[in-house]
Amino acid sequence: MVTVAVLGGTGALGSGLVKRLAKAGRQVVIGSRDAGKAAAAAAEYAEGVSGADYADAAARAEIIILTIPFAAHAEALAAIRDAAQGKVLIDATAPLVPPKVWTVQLPPEGSAAQRTQAALGEGVKVVSAFQNVGARHLHDDHEIDCDVLVCGDDAEAVTAALGIVESIGMRGVRAGPLANAAAAEALTSVLIQINRTYKTPEAGIRITGLPAI
Repeated sequence: MVTVAVLGGTGALGSGLVKRLAKAGRQVVIGSRDAGKAAAAAAEYAEGVSGADYADAAARAEIIILTIPFAAHAEALAAIRDAAQGKVLIDATAPLVPPKVWTVQLPPEGSAAQRTQAALGEGVKVVSAFQNVGARHLHDDHEIDCDVLVCGDDAEAVTAALGIVESIGMRGVRAGPLANAAAAEALTSVLIQINRTYKTPEAGIRITGLPAI
């Protein structure tokens, strides 16, 4: 079973993914700007979870999941550029720009995932996923009523990402090329607005009309 690095694994979304991946029996490396903070977070889990800085965590894993705030996106990509070559990177970044995070504000590249691909180069297989999953659900021990849209240009990388999604008890849906990540990323702001309007704890999405997958 491949090792997974969760960069931003001390944050709300990242730590939720770490918890679910560890429960599924995967080897996980928590990546943080501060290696000491990552090691302290890893100590809270059972055997199989370790901590490191961004670059070291990326180097030690076959699959990298990026779960950092958009404001720190460029810094993290610069730190892992060399270590990420030849690997699959799942970008969960939503391009939220405070204070109006409930308003869609996509970057000039089209999406955060496309920015990641441009920054890291073609040697990294970038896939987009997890933008529409509420962190609270990942931390709670219940079935998550939410699909995960998975976008990417490399079929094998998309399949690997779907395997990660399914291993933590969720349904992944193939949603087309990496350019389509713009739709998933934009939905994050839409869901935040829905949460505000209906006072609901972290709304999600379901794709209807699909055969059993």
